[in-house]
Amino acid sequence: MKNIIKKLKNLFHDMDKPLLYITIIFFIFGLLAIVSASSREAVVRYGATLYHYFFKQIGALIVGFVAFLIIINIDSRKYKFWGPLIYFVVVCALVYLVIWGKEINGAKNWISIPVFGSLQPGEFAKPAMIIVLALVFEKYYKTLRNPKDLQGKIKVFVIILLTVLIPAILIFLGKDLGTMMIVCFIFGIMFLASPILRLDKLKIMLVLLGFVSIGLLGIYAIKGYVLTPAQKARFDFIDPCSNYEKGGYQVCNGFIAINDGGLLGLGIGKSKQKYSYLAEPHTDSIFAIISEELGLLRCSIIFIMYIVVILRILLISAKANTIRGRYICLGIASYLFIHIFLNLGGIFGSIPLTGVPLPFLSYGGSSALSTILSLSIVQRIAIETKRKKITV
Repeated sequence: MKNIIKKLKNLFHDMDKPLLYITIIFFIFGLLAIVSASSREAVVRYGATLYHYFFKQIGALIVGFVAFLIIINIDSRKYKFWGPLIYFVVVCALVYLVIWGKEINGAKNWISIPVFGSLQPGEFAKPAMIIVLALVFEKYYKTLRNPKDLQGKIKVFVIILLTVLIPAILIFLGKDLGTMMIVCFIFGIMFLASPILRLDKLKIMLVLLGFVSIGLLGIYAIKGYVLTPAQKARFDFIDPCSNYEKGGYQVCNGFIAINDGGLLGLGIGKSKQKYSYLAEPHTDSIFAIISEELGLLRCSIIFIMYIVVILRILLISAKANTIRGRYICLGIASYLFIHIFLNLGGIFGSIPLTGVPLPFLSYGGSSALSTILSLSIVQRIAIETKRKKITV
């Protein structure tokens, strides 16, 4: 027992403390925000207590904490085995959803697992893809940098394209447009920063464009449409209040919540828009409720904390002494950034509302677990970088 405690102390000593502390504060604040935002939903819709979603989220965080303790003890060299294995399991889950999954709110993105309840495989596809891509960049680094090894590079390019296209296509077929966009964005950032030569990057982008064009034409030829009416409605985000009855109600009510909150807010628990105006306000619209209760002035602290989290991860990426560590951290920073950008951009009406969760704050066990797993990996890389023991 003493050895375990000593080992944990040593691990804690080598972690990135600012990232760790802000993460803890974020999750605690998120729990409190979920209680306030979900109180009406829990009582009226499910006949449960005010703390129905609070306790469910705590359960997910406890599982995440256990996973955190495990991951920070795993040598990142073992990702060469665990990364592809987890990726394979996630892909199998996505295939299952496409074939046998039930459509909920217009998408097939939930799978029921005994004991754990419902999980969203698409959330775990993001860190799984990041790890596999980072391992590919590391394993074939010299091949990718060699302008003469054409045959070797073609093989690697096929692996890279399949790594992103398989989950992206399966998620798209499951009608989860927001998650597919995030997967593609993460790949785009990692691809642009990859060791692939510039000319080769251009060739790959042209090939990808061709695949996407053929795929979209094929879907249109078979179904007669590419996007569902519900997905198309999300792109009509200009002046949502004038389109209130036909899809603009969610963003419009978000505007009302933010406007009512003003600079200082109405007070904790005093939101009006959570009472049947915003659909499931504890999920992707939680920032509107937080803003209504606390005000934009206090919410600016949330923006600062997000900036610090992403900068700390990018700093760990820059200092990493392994290629896999560098790209894993870059991918996870991209993952968190695009979630924040899509969620807040949709709430503020700057981009279409995609329904993706806001990291740390939105209710959702799969999202919370995926975030914790990702940050656990970042902390493991920070530990190894500080110890300077692993270089292969």
